[in-house]
Amino acid sequence: MSSGIDRGHLLTEQANPASADLDLLSTSELVQLFCEEDLRPQQAVAGAAAELSAAIDAIALRLLAGGRLFYLGAGTSGRLGVLDAAECPPTFCSPPELVQGVLAGGAPALLRSSEGLEDSREGGRQDLLERGFTGADALVGIAAGGTTPYVHGGLNLALELGAEAIAMACVPADQAPMPCSIDIRLLSGPELLTGSTRLKAGTATKMALNILSTGVMVRLGKVFGNRMVDVSVSNSKLEDRARRILRDLAGVDSARAAELLQVSGGSVKQALLMAATGCDAPAALAQLQGCDGSLRQALAQAGAQLAAPQ
Repeated sequence: MSSGIDRGHLLTEQANPASADLDLLSTSELVQLFCEEDLRPQQAVAGAAAELSAAIDAIALRLLAGGRLFYLGAGTSGRLGVLDAAECPPTFCSPPELVQGVLAGGAPALLRSSEGLEDSREGGRQDLLERGFTGADALVGIAAGGTTPYVHGGLNLALELGAEAIAMACVPADQAPMPCSIDIRLLSGPELLTGSTRLKAGTATKMALNILSTGVMVRLGKVFGNRMVDVSVSNSKLEDRARRILRDLAGVDSARAAELLQVSGGSVKQALLMAATGCDAPAALAQLQGCDGSLRQALAQAGAQLAAPQ
């Protein structure tokens, strides 16, 4: 069913003259053209640096005060939000409810297209309300073309409740205004395959979400230097990474790293603080809790320091 919205003027729907003869190109020419055009998402993200910075700070404030971050979208945009949310718990040991991806059509839409659901403005509102979305939370509404009713409904709800309402789109604001407090525009240009926003627009969106979630977690104290000191030690690969972090930052050998991880229950932060201060696991935990989880603050309070990163 048509939504009645004329999207023909949108940047993401325009034909790209560079690919006018796409089906006539040799395979090597086609690949080369994609390589050249795929530099544009980087430029698009760089062009939105100020808005991304503002969004990181705004989201971090909400989360530090007990709120949560929600990504909302349909189709490729929504799937990218779900992907970014799903990566936060293993990378930053964050509870699954802290960063949530809400996709039109729910879990089945991850594997099977349900793009028709994007036309429901009420659907975006209801899906958020069913997750318990409140004015304490932050919402990033993702819509490559900027017109998705499902996303507009969610952003309007966020504004009504007093939540942080952040829009992310790949068209200029004057082509598709979105209700929001922070407006992130990733202008990656017309797609090589006209209208296929899983291409450059999707790449730019993924890059922006990488920056957004990582920046927020850095602000929440889940990173020390460039190490993921809140990594979830949930498999052999991540256990090996945790041991290497301890070896590099605390200057301990592999055996001592394994011992510290065991007594700390797999908490890299606690293990690092124990190594630097000589305190036991309960004391390290108490010190971290008193510093809102910031390892750097806990070290400063204890008058201790870690080795320089190797």
